[in-house]
Amino acid sequence: MVSTYTPVCEFGAKPADFSLLGVDGNTWTLEQCAGPNGLLIMFICNHCPYVKAINRKLVRDTTELMALGVNSVAIMSNDPTDYAEDSYQNMQRVAREFAYPFPYLLDSTQEVAKAFGAVCTPDFFGYNNRLELQYRGRLDASGRQADEGETRRDLFLAMKQVAETGAGPVDQVASIGCSIKWREDPA
Repeated sequence: MVSTYTPVCEFGAKPADFSLLGVDGNTWTLEQCAGPNGLLIMFICNHCPYVKAINRKLVRDTTELMALGVNSVAIMSNDPTDYAEDSYQNMQRVAREFAYPFPYLLDSTQEVAKAFGAVCTPDFFGYNNRLELQYRGRLDASGRQADEGETRRDLFLAMKQVAETGAGPVDQVASIGCSIKWREDPA
């Protein structure tokens, strides 16, 4: 496993549009996912130890953000060929197991991840109500540790600020995670 860090936030960047199949069987678009005060787009997967360590915190934080008018959506872009745990059926299982309060979508072509410039799981993109990028940092300092202690909630606090002011914090700590498992191009 190779750890990968996200790039610095490109403030004001617009999200790529998408129309992706969710684990609920419905097709979801960017417009349907956006909340009145912002949108958090998360690139995650099922097998990554970084994501496994934060699943419960993702549910907690996204639920609290919903109350602030910030909706969330998770996108799985890994090629499940070599990682069966990332299959659509396993996405459905994980979403049920953790009672994800957000749509969990399959990017089977990997085009959406490429359009966003996503590099790892988890990779967070936090937008304001004008869908301008304001946060591209970590969830918190726990990394691969599943601690439930008093770790500063970087993502939650940043998106709360975005909901209240429309702008994210200037100082952001990059997220770290497993690299996205890109499909090999046929030779």
